[in-house]
Amino acid sequence: MAYMFLSETIRSYRDRDPAARSYIEVLFCYPGVHAVMWHRLSHWLWTHHLYFLGRFSSHISRWLTGIEIHPAAKLGRRFVIDHGMGVVIGETAEVGDDCYFYHQVTLGVARTSGGKRHPTVGNNVIIGAGAKVLGPITVGDNARIGANSVVVDPVPADTTVVGVPARPVDRKQPRAGRAQGHDWAAEFDPYGMPCDDSPDPVQCEIEKLHAELAELAARLGRIQAMPGGLGGEFGERSREPAAE
Repeated sequence: MAYMFLSETIRSYRDRDPAARSYIEVLFCYPGVHAVMWHRLSHWLWTHHLYFLGRFSSHISRWLTGIEIHPAAKLGRRFVIDHGMGVVIGETAEVGDDCYFYHQVTLGVARTSGGKRHPTVGNNVIIGAGAKVLGPITVGDNARIGANSVVVDPVPADTTVVGVPARPVDRKQPRAGRAQGHDWAAEFDPYGMPCDDSPDPVQCEIEKLHAELAELAARLGRIQAMPGGLGGEFGERSREPAAE
């Protein structure tokens, strides 16, 4: 079983990462592979009630790889962590199959409370570098989360979200992945950003406000330039002598 997990994980890196030149290179030089395989051991210890050994095993993995995965977290198959440094996956987090995380991704909590506190991520989800997914929310299958986004609300399936807080952007979402038999390299866009280069929705609103202000300023200038406009009225008043 362990060999099967290792073999398909290495194959996933080779299929998805153009920088991976060989299976040997992936096995020995990719911290994401090491972190996932350490987690398999830590999770097995945890589920067999060897809690201290599970935590100690995950601590060693964190020290060696820079990736922190709680031993109670549930990870799916063919999970790829690209670069990996700074990735944090909390205790009650769940990650589906064929997911792809970049560095500094956090599956964390929105509030300190008991029970389910961390996100549930579906299958074939891409989460860009620096993204924070917080709270007991669900990220649907085939969703994509842009780099540096902060996600605090559920993300529907086949949806791309970007920004702080993260909001959906218009995009035709391809259903890529090994399970569907498609060519991942042809459809995968790094960092989960929209294919049409759509900007952050907050930035769109700011640009609209700038355009409206410019239009209002131009209209006010035209009114003031009219003979009977505000400019003339104000000019006449300014030339009147002050009342004694």
